[in-house]
Amino acid sequence: MDKNPFIPNHVYKRSDIHDYYGGNRQGGIAPSAKVPYIFIFSGKSGSQYGYKDGWDNPNIFSYTGEGQIGDMKFVKGNLALREHINNGKRVFLFEYERIGYVKFISELEFYDIGYFDTPDINKTERVGIKFFFKRKGAYIPVSPEQFEINQVNEDKPDYADILLPNKTERSGLVTSRVGQGAYRKRIIHRWEYECAVTKFNKLEILIASHIVPWSKATDEERLDVHNGILLSPTYDALFDKHLISFDHHGKILLSEKIETSSYEKIGVSGNEKIQNLSRYNFEYLDRHRELLV
Repeated sequence: MDKNPFIPNHVYKRSDIHDYYGGNRQGGIAPSAKVPYIFIFSGKSGSQYGYKDGWDNPNIFSYTGEGQIGDMKFVKGNLALREHINNGKRVFLFEYERIGYVKFISELEFYDIGYFDTPDINKTERVGIKFFFKRKGAYIPVSPEQFEINQVNEDKPDYADILLPNKTERSGLVTSRVGQGAYRKRIIHRWEYECAVTKFNKLEILIASHIVPWSKATDEERLDVHNGILLSPTYDALFDKHLISFDHHGKILLSEKIETSSYEKIGVSGNEKIQNLSRYNFEYLDRHRELLV
């Protein structure tokens, strides 16, 4: 692997990076005209417009494409990111520490793309592009094709041919029962490609859904990956109907509406436990438990 020109966790003055390497000094995506590098900058300032980026798991970083008005398109920086491997360019991620100063995080490689509904700068709903990057050299145990639902002998289209969804398709991008799109993919990455309870890892079977349902969530909560959970069908059905829930330690809680013997018949012992809850899940689970019947 080529030598990394930046030191992990080291803070740089952004203007110094551009003085030396070139690239747009203002945008979030800054391809260099001098060297085969693309710099991406992540921070909190764009979250109100759907630019909420972050590590979905230790090796996958989700990053929102550029474009402030109307549907995001694969032009300029978005196109450069999508095609960076084919074009022999390297991608470097920086996060803002304070105004004018950024911390180098990691070199990244393109992994996948998803779409999501988000307001533009005029607060008009539009389709956004979410990039999924992996750490340079990291192993991801699943391929992007495995995220597709109900694939039956279908060839996956080349990314160069992907078009933005039409208005009819948009309505299904983010739903209460999470379907295709960036949000579903983020949940799958967050739970590291297996059921949160059983560790079953066949993505075509697993169901990604909200903890606090769409109808009860705010716009921000609907797209918050911490309001998502990945479950095997039996556990998902029970969770969705508030017949099971989980405490802050991840221990399963059973509704008294169903007899213990009935739970056992469908393979639910009452001893199950989620191992990798985060504190960001707690508020959502608190609200879910309130409806345990």
